[in-house]
Amino acid sequence: MTGHFTAPAAALAGELPDWVTLLRAPNPGPMTLDGTNTWVLRAPGQEHAVVVDPGPADEGHLAAIAALGPIGLVLITHGHPDHTDGSRRLHDLLDGVPVRAADPTHTIAGEPLAGPGEELGEHGLSVRLVPTPGHTGDSVCFLVGHGDERAVLTGDTILGRGTTVVAHPDGHLGDYLASLELLSAYRGITALPGHGPALADCGAAADFYLAHRRARLDQVRAAVAGGAGTAAEVVATVYADVDRSLWWAAEWSVRAQLEYLGRESGGGTAGLEQA
Repeated sequence: MTGHFTAPAAALAGELPDWVTLLRAPNPGPMTLDGTNTWVLRAPGQEHAVVVDPGPADEGHLAAIAALGPIGLVLITHGHPDHTDGSRRLHDLLDGVPVRAADPTHTIAGEPLAGPGEELGEHGLSVRLVPTPGHTGDSVCFLVGHGDERAVLTGDTILGRGTTVVAHPDGHLGDYLASLELLSAYRGITALPGHGPALADCGAAADFYLAHRRARLDQVRAAVAGGAGTAAEVVATVYADVDRSLWWAAEWSVRAQLEYLGRESGGGTAGLEQA
């Protein structure tokens, strides 16, 4: 979801590498921005492409992906339904192409993604797994390269516009901050997010997100000190300028923030009622 700012966290990418194609699913909304991004990656001269995030179970969208075949592998950044509900149908449309995810639940006809630095090396592309838990426990990014060009497929860890939710209790703020610190090293590398436009500099976007998260933690500390006694009361104070229809999602992040602050102080959930 978007938070206090809705602008991109870094400059927009001027153009995509010529081996990258974006197909945007027709599922726009407050939590999905313009819709879920499906990325199709095909190295020049290669027959087979790699798909990242099939998106929702929309027949038109899945048919558009299949029309860009042949496709040799489907990768998943994390298990949220707007990224994975189309996986089984796309697997069938592509005559059984493997779908690989960190979570075995979302892996079809292949092995789950193994761990940090796993080299997938598929179809003329360099594809390296970068685990980035925090938004969800199973969130990963993919560092993909061809020749001198590289891009980071960031899923919902970094969006093309606005902020993302730390989906407590599966998501964890400490993990998310560590993942952003990891991504901040990818200077000058294009970020291809799960929602919104491509960004020119993954490292700069990660820095912006880190600063935003630290400022938000300060706001939560101030709300607690000012008498907020529940997660809902913190949301009403800290997210007062966010549409109330999104407060339920903001509460996910607040619960993650309170858990983080409680561990930081040794006080569990910072002494707040969580209901």
